[in-house]
Amino acid sequence: MAEISPRAAALHKDALVIDGLIFTCDGTTEPLRAGGVDAINLTVSGFHADFAETCDQIGAWIDRATRPDSPWRIIHKASDIPGARAEGKIGLIMGWQNMRPIEDKLERLSLFHRLGVRVMQLTYNERNFLGDGCLEPNDGGLSPLGKRAIEAMNRIGIALDLSHVGEKTCLDAAAASAKPVLLTHANAKAVAGAARNKSDAVIKAVAATGGLIGVSVYGPMCWDQKSNARPSLADFLRHVDHVVGLVGPERIAFGTDFPLVSDLAKVSATIEMTFNRYPGAISRYAEAFGNDVRTRYITECGSPAELPVLTDALLARGWSEAHVRGFLGENLRRVLGQIWGG
Repeated sequence: MAEISPRAAALHKDALVIDGLIFTCDGTTEPLRAGGVDAINLTVSGFHADFAETCDQIGAWIDRATRPDSPWRIIHKASDIPGARAEGKIGLIMGWQNMRPIEDKLERLSLFHRLGVRVMQLTYNERNFLGDGCLEPNDGGLSPLGKRAIEAMNRIGIALDLSHVGEKTCLDAAAASAKPVLLTHANAKAVAGAARNKSDAVIKAVAATGGLIGVSVYGPMCWDQKSNARPSLADFLRHVDHVVGLVGPERIAFGTDFPLVSDLAKVSATIEMTFNRYPGAISRYAEAFGNDVRTRYITECGSPAELPVLTDALLARGWSEAHVRGFLGENLRRVLGQIWGG
């Protein structure tokens, strides 16, 4: 990790740190401990998992987290996050990146909430029963069932994530929600034109709900598609500056989109899947820098262990300590409390 200032190190150690998106985990916690991370929104089921697969995958996490010696604590309400930290555990926010497991059965939302799922993304890149993903060419918007799903999520207390969702569907969903909505891991299209990035209109609409934009160190979303060099911390900070300029420091958080595994070879199948199934999102980046998980993040921050470099960079840009704390986790904890209660 790059050397950071004593002030940044002290602030990062003291701050509540919540990563808005980890896309997979095999149970390891060492990189989180090294990076001072207190809680994560973890994708606990496969991007395209059906009902049965999702139940099995959630069951495995419940089993892991409820063992007496587990380093994890499942988060059900916002006050559980600092509670997990006080216990010396990592807060596990169970989330999805696709609502495919509910199919067209909205009563399953209550079931999965009872099992502990607290964040759901409408769809993963493609169209499902609820709306269109960001790689659908026609971007048909939110379906009537999608609107009813959002009403149920608001009532039950499940956070709505729009990170991989299409433009019109994002705007429709923000308008339909009575509670704050989230972009847990998405950058600004005005800065870098990646298919996964969000327009200024979407960023403003999410903020207008009282929600948050979780900027990401994921390389394809930071890359301007012009430079011959892998995206860097400076590229990431351009997205931070743009989002703050649009909606202010109270509406920003971060979501790395990291894998959290003991051996990166374990995610090779996912890396290949995203390249083969979604070439519009990744092919140019992979051609330029290789299709390897090690090159998919900005050069200075490729692991949760390196997150203190973000704190150092924000302080160096003149951010107040209060705003840095908000970015690192307090903003997300506040908004999740508004959505979930507690």
